[in-house]
Amino acid sequence: MLNKTDFKHRRDQLRSSLEAKALHGLLITHPPNRFYLSGFELRDPQPGESAGCLFIDAQDEDWLLTDARYLEAARRLWPEERIFIYSSKTVAAIKNFLLSQGKQHIGIEANAMTVSMFESLTAANDSSISLNLVSTNGLTEALRLCKDPSELEFLRASCRLNHELMNKIPDWLSRDLTEKDLAWKIEKFFRQHGAEELAFSTIVAAGRNASLPHAIPGLEQLPLNGPVLIDAGCRLHNYCSDQTRTFWLGNLPTSDFKSAMARVREAQEHALGHIKPGLPIAEAYQAAQKTFARYGVESYFTHSLGHGIGLETHEAPSLGPNNQNTFLPGMVITVEPGLYYPHWGGIRWEYMVLVTDDGMEIL
Repeated sequence: MLNKTDFKHRRDQLRSSLEAKALHGLLITHPPNRFYLSGFELRDPQPGESAGCLFIDAQDEDWLLTDARYLEAARRLWPEERIFIYSSKTVAAIKNFLLSQGKQHIGIEANAMTVSMFESLTAANDSSISLNLVSTNGLTEALRLCKDPSELEFLRASCRLNHELMNKIPDWLSRDLTEKDLAWKIEKFFRQHGAEELAFSTIVAAGRNASLPHAIPGLEQLPLNGPVLIDAGCRLHNYCSDQTRTFWLGNLPTSDFKSAMARVREAQEHALGHIKPGLPIAEAYQAAQKTFARYGVESYFTHSLGHGIGLETHEAPSLGPNNQNTFLPGMVITVEPGLYYPHWGGIRWEYMVLVTDDGMEIL
């Protein structure tokens, strides 16, 4: 498990990039980044509410800013003399606190800060002093891109539990179940085996619904003869898993199902062959796309090849055609090609993959 020294090491790594940009500090408002750098509150309590933020000081010790609900939780992680408790006027209090510390030239996470918060922070106060906020997207995410040994341990555990689930699924498939019924069985399994929660809302798509990549489980009965696409993941030790499998329920699969399955698995194998440190990320996507193109079915592949996974189910890097970066050791990604046919359903098959020092490993 991580300790306070581990989190401080991460903040120190971030601090060096702030000095290079001549910033007084960085205001962390994205909850997963807040947790990654401090261990404090992975999620905000409700949409529109905040559990707090971090101020990473370029030259001094850092601050945890939160409200009175979280004071005891903050004390367990953070030196009390570096905790600032704000009142109900949250943004005004944060602004005045930063100014009182002599901090004006501050980086922000533009993807995580609302326009309202930005405008309130930058408005001049009674003495006409205002904060100068600078967009610095991706600084913490760059650290999160490659997982450290403790993160890999948690991701492996989360993935193992997902494998246990998928091994159970064939025994659960029954015409008597609806999509919602099966989604509930999946959630109960994760909870009963130690997961804190789902990593995302489970997808169970029966029959033609399997042509919807992000289908919402409903009252549709599982088919007498047809596909059942299941995309499920859990959060274990705060880290996510994400796996998709497509099953056939009933008699022998149709020729459409068998050919689509063969092409999806072939595309996945070709993409995996392009995952290695130093290789362009876009080439993995292109390998899958070219496989589908050889069969004339590329138009039925309607999304990217995959995504990074860690504290968030979807995080950097995106495995799409426009990613200009290369694979790095320690990245954990999904590889999930799919084909979707509105008239009968679809197939997706997903692995979680670790980029190793000399290649890749399927988790």
